Amino acid sequence: MLTSVDADLLRVLADPLRLQIVTLLARETLCSTHLIEETGARQTNLSNHLKVLREAGVVETEPCGRFTYYRLKPDVIASLAGQFADLAQTAHVTAENNVKRSCP
Repeated sequence: MLTSVDADLLRVLADPLRLQIVTLLARETLCSTHLIEETGARQTNLSNHLKVLREAGVVETEPCGRFTYYRLKPDVIASLAGQFADLAQTAHVTAENNVKRSCP
């Protein structure tokens, strides 16, 4: 079952720009300059979204000279994906067995 923490994470990932950032970071570790180039977002807007992703525990930072690189934390995504897989499995069983609650 999805918890309130998972629901918060879903809200974080529901934003189109944040989802785009997560998708890009799934492929490679990038600095904010790369993310600005790839997304077309303004620096301030991108920084705000990265802050939300960091605070949600979705990405982590790696300082490298005067740049900060961002890396996706795959375990967070895998955990959420696993919960959705469990939910889908439950829905399949429910559908196969035609489980329904009778009305009063």
